[in-house]
Amino acid sequence: MEMSGGLGVRKTWMIAQYLRTVARWRLDRAEQSDGGRNARAAIGLIDAAAYVWDLDESDRIVVRLTIAGCFMLGRFQPGLEGERIIRFWHYEDGCGGPAELLDEIAAAAERVLVPRPRARV
Repeated sequence: MEMSGGLGVRKTWMIAQYLRTVARWRLDRAEQSDGGRNARAAIGLIDAAAYVWDLDESDRIVVRLTIAGCFMLGRFQPGLEGERIIRFWHYEDGCGGPAELLDEIAAAAERVLVPRPRARV
């Protein structure tokens, strides 16, 4: 298994594994009455996992996700908004590719980093 700087599993592999796990969850939920939404979401996530698997560790999106704190305790952790984005990726429609998914996740994680102004009392 290739290592990232000799210190552990590649970050791209962590992201891909996370996406595949959510895709499996979607496939387990698929049924005729859902109009293909769960299957479509699973396919979109599998496509994104394959895309990210081949990215270089120094790719801009991986760096953005790293700076935003999405890698903790040896796992990819996209945050609450990122989780929601992933769970519902392609659920209603099939618009957007893997790069757009990763960009949305990074943007969500970056929003958490921006301090919000406090209300004056």
